[in-house]
Amino acid sequence: MQDHLQDFLHFLLVEKGLADNTIISYERDLKSYLLYLQKVENIDNLNVVTRGNILQFLNFLHEKGKSSKTIARHIASIRSFHQFLLREKVTEQDPTVHIESPQPDKPLPKVLSVEEVQALLEVPKGKTPFEVRDKAMLELLYATGMRVSELISLKTSDAHLTMGFIRCIGKGNKERIIPIGNIASKAVQHYIEASRPSLLKKVETDALFLNNHGKGLSRQGFWKILKRLAKEAGIQKDLTPHTLRHSFATHLLENGADLRSVQEMLGHADISTTQIYTHVTKTRLKDVYSMFHPRA
Repeated sequence: MQDHLQDFLHFLLVEKGLADNTIISYERDLKSYLLYLQKVENIDNLNVVTRGNILQFLNFLHEKGKSSKTIARHIASIRSFHQFLLREKVTEQDPTVHIESPQPDKPLPKVLSVEEVQALLEVPKGKTPFEVRDKAMLELLYATGMRVSELISLKTSDAHLTMGFIRCIGKGNKERIIPIGNIASKAVQHYIEASRPSLLKKVETDALFLNNHGKGLSRQGFWKILKRLAKEAGIQKDLTPHTLRHSFATHLLENGADLRSVQEMLGHADISTTQIYTHVTKTRLKDVYSMFHPRA
């Protein structure tokens, strides 16, 4: 089998003209595959390799903790190898037919702990119009899980504070109603009454959150504000405007909220999008267990 591997690598080098690093990668993957066939499956003849043998090898890689990306690379190497063997009439069939590459791993969203969110929300303490505005925006984002694009698109008529909800227009121009708690409601109300009029200046706009020119705040403008506030709060994590949205969803689920309700508040069309946060909570539970259990 090693002779066939060397023939294949020679083919990649001479016929395909692949780079040395690529050929080394093929060689590494295929050596581990052939070793598995010999040591585990007791196979010395490549013509008897079946789809089941390859799937067992892929499961072996999965159990060793290999990522989806690594497994997909192995599949590509094995498929090319068996296609070469078939073309050279070394084998009579291609056992890689109908073997699909795994979907790439989706990185878990980064979230803040409850303590980190609290520290961030407490940064804007002053009474200047900008500090009052920043406080209202942060409280509203964490209270609703809105996207930043939705936040800066809010109009004054969207804030139904006495009734305890915000009207939001999300992706696909879809409207949703999101409940907000007393703390966020009071922060937004205070901003509307005490600070927005002074920011408005002579510009006529119904945008809820305004910049220093009296116009609606931009996404870039909010991003700069958030970076500054996170630095003042001493948060070391790589914070993005979406982090508060991720934190909102994760903290709700950690405290017993049902997935459907969180899906509705986030405005996800498919609940599978919301389910990513259940993986985040499981990861956080493992971290807590490892940190505090005496026999972890």
